[in-house]
Amino acid sequence: MSFDLWLTFVAASTALLLIPGPTVLLVLSYALSKGRGVALASASGVALGDLMAMTASLLSLGALVLASAALFVGLKWIGAVYLIWLGIKLIRRSAA
Repeated sequence: MSFDLWLTFVAASTALLLIPGPTVLLVLSYALSKGRGVALASASGVALGDLMAMTASLLSLGALVLASAALFVGLKWIGAVYLIWLGIKLIRRSAA
């Protein structure tokens, strides 16, 4: 991948990150309700997650998943199990 193409990809990804959406609203709500420290931690987490997704995309993981339906279904199930585990963990913590 040429540097110009990579730079264009980074610029487009950055522009998409700045468009108000769920993550921007999440960070904004944390800033207003919990303060600067929590908002900075949330923004850092969002930026790290987006960096990981961008890196995976640059490493052609998206094309690999697109080419393999079984891999795509497997990744969806792994994500679903992880979200269920997080939900159970949250419910158990709130009960205690």
